[in-house]
Amino acid sequence: MLDLITMIYISLISLILGFSLESHKLVKTKIAPDITVSIPEELMPMTPEDIAQRHPSVRAPIAAFTDQDRIIDFSIKTSATQWPDVNLEMSAQFFKAGIYNLYDRVDVIDEGIREIHKKQFIYYEFTSRINEDTSGMGLEQSVQKYTYVLYLVEKYRTLVITFSCPQQLQADWQETARAMMSKVIIR
Repeated sequence: MLDLITMIYISLISLILGFSLESHKLVKTKIAPDITVSIPEELMPMTPEDIAQRHPSVRAPIAAFTDQDRIIDFSIKTSATQWPDVNLEMSAQFFKAGIYNLYDRVDVIDEGIREIHKKQFIYYEFTSRINEDTSGMGLEQSVQKYTYVLYLVEKYRTLVITFSCPQQLQADWQETARAMMSKVIIR
């Protein structure tokens, strides 16, 4: 009897873990003549309204995608920051400081410089928190996110490739985000 209960328990745990570790099917997508990414098939291009709300900037993203519920985001942007001499270590420090300035709390999961398809990328994988506004004029509750960001620093452009989702969905999306970022092709 005990063995049967143990087997049922193990089967249920395996089933639950199987659902939470299920990967999202990636579809190869050409973003620009020199940029190809693999994104989950459930993501769709952001509408102009989505872009205006999520990416308020003079520079529109090269591409931006979201899910049906508009809680998962993937974007590729050209940064205003240009580095005439490509110094990845200095650039990495600059971008890291920028990340820490954006949020009230940052917990870095992984960071560094890695080669992806013969290009050197600076990367940061982290969770973040923006605290609620106690003055009553801003956020009603804190915002916690999981983010994976790549920076490609080239002589006259810097590309910023970002995936983010609510932190409570990190277990469902972390492996997919890592797979997406490892498949970025920029010529």
